[in-house]
Amino acid sequence: MLITGFPAGVLQCNCYVLATKQGADAIVVDPGQRALAPLRRILDEHRLTPAAVLLTHGHIDHMWSAQKVADTYGCPTFIHPEDRFMLTDPIVGLGPRLAQLAVGAMFREPRQVVELDRDGDKVELGGVTVTVDHTPGHTKGSVVFRVSPGPDWAGEATGETSELAFTGDTLFKQSIGRTDLFGGSGRDLLTSIVNKLLVLDDDTVVLPGHGPKTTIGAERRTNPFLEGLS
Repeated sequence: MLITGFPAGVLQCNCYVLATKQGADAIVVDPGQRALAPLRRILDEHRLTPAAVLLTHGHIDHMWSAQKVADTYGCPTFIHPEDRFMLTDPIVGLGPRLAQLAVGAMFREPRQVVELDRDGDKVELGGVTVTVDHTPGHTKGSVVFRVSPGPDWAGEATGETSELAFTGDTLFKQSIGRTDLFGGSGRDLLTSIVNKLLVLDDDTVVLPGHGPKTTIGAERRTNPFLEGLS
């Protein structure tokens, strides 16, 4: 399996690309600001065709290029229904500093939108089985995407053979997502982390929305925000 990614835009949101092999269909996770050009280079280099765009939540730094990517390649965009409105209004509740990033930008829904409305659902995309966990707290519609290793697992970005969890802005290396924006809840965030993430194996690789990768075990031991929760 091929896994790679890059930080996109001013806010350095991690955009990930996942495929079973070169020349196959691919999954794109969280294509943020100015993501289309570097994403296209990765897709061309590995002869990949996007089968889906997956959004961990609706904030502007994670969905900025979703419509462009999805409509350019003719694939659907998957998002939780609680955050779907952000596809056309991604600035709501972000405050003046973040809103300045989008001055003059126009947002519209991709032509194909699929709502991730069933917690724990499994979606088959590009030959990959993706488990969708609803993890409200950062936003009401935040989700984590989990992918289990297959027989040809060889993560380019991870170097791991363990389950992957694309956590968006729910869990970071030694930190957690902010909860002071529209739809945020500190109680919900910690509940989501305890019930959906800390139950995973310690060697589960966490691929967050910002910053470096980590593991569930490392966060269980060293994340100051999770002390006493596991």
